Amino acid sequence: MTKLVIRIWEAEAAATNVATLLAQVRAGAEIVIENGTRPVAVLHVAEPVRRTISECIALLPEDSTATIDPDFSKDVEAAI
Repeated sequence: MTKLVIRIWEAEAAATNVATLLAQVRAGAEIVIENGTRPVAVLHVAEPVRRTISECIALLPEDSTATIDPDFSKDVEAAI
C-alpha cells in the first residue's frame, strides 16, 4: 500500500487550519511542508508508545493478580 504524500508550500501550511492538516494525517497521509523545493517539516502519524515487559509489570497496581503463565504470550497477542 502506497502512502499518500501531500506536498504543500510553507505559506499554504500557515494559512491552513491545523485541524485540517491533522485530519489528513489521521486518514493516512504524510504532509511535507516545503520552502521552494526544500522540505522544512514533515507531518505523519506518531509511532505508538512501546513498553518493555518490565515497564508493564511496574505499572501494575501492587494488589494485581496478573501472572506470567504459559499462556501469557497468547493473552498479549489477543490484547494487541
